[in-house]
Amino acid sequence: MAKLPQIVIDAWKQRNCPPTLTTVDSKGEPNSVYVTNVTLLDDERIGIADGAFSKTRANIQSGSRGTFLFLTEQAAYQIKGSFEYHPEGTEMEHAKSWADFTWPVHAIAVLKVEAVFNGAEQLA
Repeated sequence: MAKLPQIVIDAWKQRNCPPTLTTVDSKGEPNSVYVTNVTLLDDERIGIADGAFSKTRANIQSGSRGTFLFLTEQAAYQIKGSFEYHPEGTEMEHAKSWADFTWPVHAIAVLKVEAVFNGAEQLA
């Protein structure tokens, strides 16, 4: 597992639109969705609340890796990794401290950081 560089952690606080999460199905078809109920759990993991996933949930549960993209005024950061999916347990309980449970939250997807890019430059 890689760690998010400090420049990415600082940029996270400056993101200016919903991040995009991309997964791939078993036939290699990509699926991208905007995600708004997200947090940096630590410098190795991003938590994403599953409130309305369908294709994304199926892809994650079938072992898809993913790409998480967020933008600031000056840069785009892409984080690649693998997932854990937690419909219950410690991660789901922890989500109550950061996720908006106004809408149903079915589970927490955790993207484990494996590579980080700013454009074509690999940062981690």
